[in-house]
Amino acid sequence: MRWLNLLLLGLYPISWFAPLLRAGLLPIFGLSEISVISGLQSLWGTDVFLALLVTVFALFAPMLKTIGLALVQFNLLDRKSLPVLNLIGKFAMADIFLVALYITLSKGIGVGTIETAWGLYLFTFCILGSIVLGALESRKPVTPREHAPETD
Repeated sequence: MRWLNLLLLGLYPISWFAPLLRAGLLPIFGLSEISVISGLQSLWGTDVFLALLVTVFALFAPMLKTIGLALVQFNLLDRKSLPVLNLIGKFAMADIFLVALYITLSKGIGVGTIETAWGLYLFTFCILGSIVLGALESRKPVTPREHAPETD
């Protein structure tokens, strides 16, 4: 499980630059690809507060949770931090919900065209994978070595 978690450290940045969706006003004009990073760039120019929230949920929360989980798995961080790390991972899922909501709303309006792209699936896989790995790590029994007192 350690290596799967470390794999997420490489997959997250790929998913941030991968196209989440393709959107356009009319199909004849072509579709623009939107990624987490390009969406954040647009948000920083229009709504700084929302951009800050999305940056925390989409970039910092998943990486913080994954790094924290890796530290636990390599016995560099106490297992007591797992509930907090799992909570952080659930916050990271919030932006996937928002993207799905925006896609649903824009399709309901019927003015433009929106298609999901492979990056949305990769990003969702990373978030869900992190949640599953965190849950599995929480269920592992504590080994005596992890609670051994430090000796000088």
